Amino acid sequence: MTYRARHSEREGLLGPSAATGRDSVPGRGEFLEFLGLTSAAAAFVLFVLRPEVSEGLVRALASRASAFVH
Repeated sequence: MTYRARHSEREGLLGPSAATGRDSVPGRGEFLEFLGLTSAAAAFVLFVLRPEVSEGLVRALASRASAFVH
């Protein structure tokens, strides 16, 4: 559904010639959108169920940043 709405919107603004050839692999946009939403949902669930993961991530990033300073 997002794919069709995006293309018809581009065709209306840019014309059909500018919108053709934009996505060379059909269905690639939907797959990337699904992959992004899945990873975002997994990260949200992880941080809700295991709050110590976010603390560990912050601690690891802070230690790496302090290693760059020294």
